[in-house]
Amino acid sequence: MKKLSARRRHPLAAVVVLLLALLFSGGLYAVFAPTSKAEADETAQSLTIEEGKKLYSVGCASCHGTGGQGTSDGPSLVGVGAAAVDFQVGTGRMPAATSQGPQVPKKKNIYSQAEIDQLAAYIASLGAGPAIPTEEQYGPQGADIAKGGELFRTNCAQCHNFTGKGGALTHGKYAPDLEGVSPKHIYEAMETGPQNMPSFPETTLSEKNKKDIIAYLDAVNSSKSESPGGLELGGLGPVSEGLFGWIFGLGGLIAVAVWVAARTAKAKKS
Repeated sequence: MKKLSARRRHPLAAVVVLLLALLFSGGLYAVFAPTSKAEADETAQSLTIEEGKKLYSVGCASCHGTGGQGTSDGPSLVGVGAAAVDFQVGTGRMPAATSQGPQVPKKKNIYSQAEIDQLAAYIASLGAGPAIPTEEQYGPQGADIAKGGELFRTNCAQCHNFTGKGGALTHGKYAPDLEGVSPKHIYEAMETGPQNMPSFPETTLSEKNKKDIIAYLDAVNSSKSESPGGLELGGLGPVSEGLFGWIFGLGGLIAVAVWVAARTAKAKKS
């Protein structure tokens, strides 16, 4: 007992006990402490990318290459970003059919939104590109509809018509009708420039500009009132209205000319 008491009174005894206590408590913390939020988020993102890679291998690799580098049947996806994937897959344009026409049409998509997010995460991991926009970016809050109409007529109406009804392009291509397209997909199309459409990055159209354009399209397509210009031909613009004028206007003039000529000939005979 005297020896044990002597050891307890040793000047280093307290230090040894403290070290043992720290090691014991540190070990318990390492075993039972929850994973930090950053580590948890990183793990979840890695799992999402891994699931996206599996989906890509099945539905996309045959055309775009096993690593997204592109092939003769499909362009490279390195650097296109998550927004391009969300638009193309979300609108059903991708995966495309084996035999394509001048451009890939919109169709019913075959992936759930969770699967689209996984595919987008994998493609985004291949190279930096536009991210999927948030509702704050494309929502109607704070949008200027009048400014959006001005921007749309300046940048978009040449192909999509003044109210977004779409129109024909060269070689069988076309600008699609924008009625019923979700605001998120319209924003993503402006960001990424799918198919025949040019892209409009922040240097060309700011986030606010895109929001204004989306609000304008929503206003003109959701309006149930009659056309302020009177009877319309589907809102297809000067081509259809001009054709109508040529057929019926010129046809009417020809009919009048024939009638006048017939009346003149009868008058001469009498």
